[in-house]
Amino acid sequence: MSESRTLTMAQAISEAIAQEMERDPSVFVMGEDIGRYGGIFGATGGLLDRFGAERIMDTPISETAFIGAATGAAAAGMRPIAELMFVDFFGVCMDQIYNHLAKNTYMAGGNIRLPVVLMTAIGGGYSDAAQHSQCLYATFAHLPGLKVVVPSNAYDAKGLMIQAIRDDNPVLFMFHKGIMGLPWMAYFEGSTREVPAEPYALPFGAASVVREGRDLTIVTLSQMVHKAVLAAGELAREGIDAEVIDLRTLVPLDRQAVLASVGKTGRLLVVDEDYLSFGLSGEISAIVAENLDTVSLRAPVRRLAVPDVPIPYSRVLERAVIPQAESIVAAARALCASSLRQAVPA
Repeated sequence: MSESRTLTMAQAISEAIAQEMERDPSVFVMGEDIGRYGGIFGATGGLLDRFGAERIMDTPISETAFIGAATGAAAAGMRPIAELMFVDFFGVCMDQIYNHLAKNTYMAGGNIRLPVVLMTAIGGGYSDAAQHSQCLYATFAHLPGLKVVVPSNAYDAKGLMIQAIRDDNPVLFMFHKGIMGLPWMAYFEGSTREVPAEPYALPFGAASVVREGRDLTIVTLSQMVHKAVLAAGELAREGIDAEVIDLRTLVPLDRQAVLASVGKTGRLLVVDEDYLSFGLSGEISAIVAENLDTVSLRAPVRRLAVPDVPIPYSRVLERAVIPQAESIVAAARALCASSLRQAVPA
């Protein structure tokens, strides 16, 4: 029988990296404060002592340089993991991410592989203001050539990280700071899970039905999964049975899981911590709209996401713009009370 322990998401990610480094000597990690400090969000804790400074490399504050170096190392046969401390910092290194890491396999006619894991922190909820609190996963999902992984709990994080390291394509692995289990930050305890000690990989493109229901479907990911589950509990007390879908990966996206659930419930609420316009909520809504020949809706699709404003520093304003469990409850109530207008015969 396999051993299983309760791990935080930070511990699970670190364990996944350690097990792959033990299995494959071509795996190494680079980034800012990922060595002795263990990463400011704990994703590389303890790795320096186990593997040394030649494989756990603290870098200068030059994201363009070390992401470019990771791309070159991968082309030369290595499997680097590079940590971009906050996803908000992508602007200083976007050329390396979009024009090189994402495109060079295509540009080379498939003659090179770029197995890079670009690991980065996302999300708000702790007053870190507009330049340190975004999610932005839809930005990267929009760019061909990158796989985009966004786990919501420790079990998924370990399995998806191992899959990411083994994948021959560049993978953007995005963890939400508010579910890492850090002692200095309030977090959703549901993200801390029983995790098997042995290595295991979870396939990309396979969403998880976190909670089954019959009245409406809530599609979400990352920290919003936990808020949606809390909301579903409150809705159940009101007689509304919500199904919660955790997408887990955006690229590839499990469209069939969304359609199967909405086909059962007839109602869709998309909950997203990214911005409302041109993002995940619109993509999921469009997938359902394009399949109305096979999926019947009982009410119009609803979207709950961050309005198109920078994330405020003020805790009160931050809570107002980021979806909360109570706002999910309110949106679900309104959805279940609405219905599609019937066409009036001419």
